[in-house]
Amino acid sequence: MLVKSIFAGFGGQGVLMMGYVFAHAAMNEGCYVTYLPSYGVEVRGGTANCTVCISDEEIASPIASEPDYLVVMNKPSLFTYQNRVSAGGAIFLNSSIIDNLPSRPDVRVHEIPAGAVAESLGDLRVQNLVMLGAFVRRTDVLSPEAVLKGLRQIMGERKKNVIEINRRAFAAGYELK
Repeated sequence: MLVKSIFAGFGGQGVLMMGYVFAHAAMNEGCYVTYLPSYGVEVRGGTANCTVCISDEEIASPIASEPDYLVVMNKPSLFTYQNRVSAGGAIFLNSSIIDNLPSRPDVRVHEIPAGAVAESLGDLRVQNLVMLGAFVRRTDVLSPEAVLKGLRQIMGERKKNVIEINRRAFAAGYELK
């Protein structure tokens, strides 16, 4: 098994954290993992993306030229990355922000209202965890328990006050049909 994913959006949307949590979860399940972040010089508002490859064997390259999955949080990222997804792959898009659908008939599209769900939870900053929950549920690549363990590992004791809202956001995304 080799699963390649790209997470993309604006800086400040938690795109890199989403990929980092996913990578940690894969390690928690005993997989080989590569995590390759890329971001502009801006602190917020610039482009941000990361590639996460997980496998049950050693991974030769962290580059995902034809990812199985694309998770996009904004419209520019959809236009930039949609043509890279392998035929038969899937695109997860934040339908709270993105009003266009991909132009490709050979991929599955999952419209996730991450912004609306995060707003209903009282914190727009957790859109990334809503999206990650929906992604984990619909791909069934990793267990939700491994993802939540990865989240706790990354947040650590110094950020334990935000773990609960992030856990709730992940759960809300996971429960989306």
